[in-house]
Amino acid sequence: MNIKQDIISRANNVFYVVIFLAMGVVVRLVYVQYFQTFKGKFWRERVATTLIQRDTIRAMRGNIHAADGSLLATSLPTYVVGLDPTVAKPEYFAKKVDSLGVLLSRIYGDRSARDYTDLVRDARARKRRYVLLNRRRVTFQERQYMLKWPFFRSSAKVAARGGVLRPYYERYHPFGRMAERTIGNLDAKNGRGLIGLEASFQSELAGKNAVGLVEVLSGGVRKPVNDGPDMKPEPGMDLYTTIDVNFQDMAESALHSALEKYNAAKGCVIVMEVATGEIRAMANLTKQKDHYVENFNHALAGRTDPGSTFKLATMMALMEEKAISLDQMVATGNGSMTYNGLNIRDASRNGKGTITARQVFEKSSNVGTHLLMRSYFYRRPDLYCQYLRRFRLTQPTGIRMKGEAIPVVRNPDMKGWSKVSLTSMSYGYEMQITPLQMLAFYNAVANDGRWVRPMIVKQIRRDNELIEDNMPYVAPEPICSRETARKAQQLLRGVVEHGTAKHINNPHYAIAGKTGTAQKIINGQYQVGKYYTSFIGYFPANNPKYSMITVVDNPQGDNIDLLYAGSVAAPVFKEVADRIVAYDIRMHAPIRRGGRQNRPATGLLAGYSDDLHTISTALNINSEPTTEGWVEATANGRWKSRPTRPDRVPDVRGLSLRDALFLLENRGFHVVVEGRGKVKKQSLEPGDKSADSKQIALQLE
Repeated sequence: MNIKQDIISRANNVFYVVIFLAMGVVVRLVYVQYFQTFKGKFWRERVATTLIQRDTIRAMRGNIHAADGSLLATSLPTYVVGLDPTVAKPEYFAKKVDSLGVLLSRIYGDRSARDYTDLVRDARARKRRYVLLNRRRVTFQERQYMLKWPFFRSSAKVAARGGVLRPYYERYHPFGRMAERTIGNLDAKNGRGLIGLEASFQSELAGKNAVGLVEVLSGGVRKPVNDGPDMKPEPGMDLYTTIDVNFQDMAESALHSALEKYNAAKGCVIVMEVATGEIRAMANLTKQKDHYVENFNHALAGRTDPGSTFKLATMMALMEEKAISLDQMVATGNGSMTYNGLNIRDASRNGKGTITARQVFEKSSNVGTHLLMRSYFYRRPDLYCQYLRRFRLTQPTGIRMKGEAIPVVRNPDMKGWSKVSLTSMSYGYEMQITPLQMLAFYNAVANDGRWVRPMIVKQIRRDNELIEDNMPYVAPEPICSRETARKAQQLLRGVVEHGTAKHINNPHYAIAGKTGTAQKIINGQYQVGKYYTSFIGYFPANNPKYSMITVVDNPQGDNIDLLYAGSVAAPVFKEVADRIVAYDIRMHAPIRRGGRQNRPATGLLAGYSDDLHTISTALNINSEPTTEGWVEATANGRWKSRPTRPDRVPDVRGLSLRDALFLLENRGFHVVVEGRGKVKKQSLEPGDKSADSKQIALQLE
C-alpha cells in the first residue's frame, strides 16, 4: 500500500512540474508578443508591419588547390550595401549624412553626392527600416574601405549605426577554363556542386550554412533580425588535389592542337604518377560547333572499345599461362582471314607474313593476336575472363570522383556472347572501357605488376588543420607475376623502338607504350575511316615515373592510312612527355659537384645579372657578373654593363628571346621573330632614339 501511494505521489509531482513548465511557456509567449520590445517596437507591431522569416546564409565554400598550393577554385565574397537610417541618433545623423553621400558617390560613380544624401534623408523621414544604397555589389577590398565610413564604422568605442554589408559568394577559377570539367561547377540556385570535384566533395567543400530570422523589406531585401552566433556560417574545408597546373596546361594545349589539326570530335589526356597513382593532369575536350570545350569527362566516363591497346591484356594472359613464347613464329599471311564468319584484318594492306609473337604485338597484328589466342584460350574462355578480372579491367578504379562509368566486358554467362566474342575481345572489341581504367592497367605493368588506384585529392584541410591525408592504395595482390610484367614492359618498349609508334622514339629518354585504333560501329557495321585512336604508355621506360593515355576520337583526313593511332594519338603523347621531361628536373641526371670551373656562363652573350648569378650558382659555374642590371660578355669572358636607356632602342643581341621580348615589349615594340636560340641580329640599330616605327624584327640563331 505504501509503495502504491509513493508511486501516485511521484506521478502527481511530475504532473505539477509539467503544468508549471507549460504555464511558463504560455507566459513567455504572451510577454514576447505584447510586452517585449526590439529596437523600440513591440514584436506584435513589428510582425504586423513586416514579414519575419527564417533564412539561410550560405557558408563560404572551401577552396580547391593544385598540388603546389595554387588555387584552382575559390569563393570570392561580394557584398550588398544597405542602411537602416532610423538607427542613428538625430545629432549623429545630421553630422554624418553629407559625408556618407560624398563617399557613396565616389565609390559607385553613378549619382552625385547630393542624390545619395537625399536618398538617405528621405528614407529616414519616411521611417524606412532599410534602404538599398546601390544594386551593384562591392568587392571585399571595397568593403574593407567602407568599414571606416560613418554609419558603417564599428570599434570598441564606436558602434556601427545602421550600415549593412551582407555577403554573397561567387565561385572563381583563377586559371580560367583549365581543367574545367575536372574541377566542376555549381548549381546557381542552391550553390551545390553539379559535376567534378565540386560535386564529388560537396559535403566537405560546402561547410555549414547559418539559419536565423530575417526581416523581409521592400524589394525583397532580407535584413538579419540579429547578428548572433546562429547567423554565422561555418566555412567549408579545402581540397588539395594532385593536379599540376603546368602538366595540365601541357596536356590541354597538345590535345587542343591535335584535335584542331584533325578536326576530331573529342579527346582526352591523363597523366598519372606511376608509383602513387596521383593524377597530374586530366584534360577533356569536345568539339562544339567551330571550337572545343570541356563539357564532358571522357577520361572518367567515356566508355568505348579500346582497340589494340587491349592486346596487352591478351598477351599477358597467354604469358601467365606460359602458353606462348615471344620468339615463336606466327603465320599471319596477307593480314586477312575469316573465322566463324568474322572477317579479321590487319591495318597493313599487304600483311606481315610469318613473324614472331613479339612482332605480332609490336606491329599490332589482329590476325596474329587471334591465332595466338586460338591456340590456347578458345578452349577455355572462362579462364581468359578470369585473367581480365585479375587485371582489374572488369570493375571501376574506385577513384574518388562521381561519374566513373562501370566497364562492360563480356563473359560466357552474359547475353550476347557468341562463338566469335573471344576473337573480338582479344584485340579490343565487344567491350566498353574508359581511358582511366585502361591507364590504371598499363600503370600496373609499369609498376612491375602492382596495381595502384588513381588518386586526385591528396589532402583535405580546414584552415591549417589536416583533416584527411590520403595515402596511395596499392592492391594487396599483383595483377601478374614479375616475370610477366617484365616481358610486357619489353613488348611495350618494342612498339616504340620497332613497331607502330617508332616515329615517337626519343633519343634522350625511352618511351614504352601501345597504339590503339578501334573502328567505330554504326548501325552494327564497322565504318572505314571512322576511328577511335589512343596511345597508352609510360616514361622513362627504364625507370617509369609517369604513365599517360592520349585519345583522339574520330580524326578526319583525306588519307586513311594517316588516321591511325600511330600518326594521331602517339604524337600527342610524345609532345606532352617531351615537355614534362624538360620541366621536371627530378627526372634529370644530377650534375657532378666538383671544383668550380672557369667557363662561360650558360653560353649566353648577355643577360640580367641577377638571373646569371642564379644560373651560375645552380650549375656551379665560376663566371658571375659583378655589375648590376643588364650586362654583356666581353672577349675575355668577363661581364660589363650594357646601357638600356628608356628613350633608346635597346641592344638585345646575345639575349635569350624571353629577355629580348621583356625589354622590347615594355617599350611598346611589336616584335617579329625568325629562327630559334639567342638573338643574333635586330632590324633597328641599338642606341637610336625610339623610332617612329614600333615594329622590330629579330633574327635568332
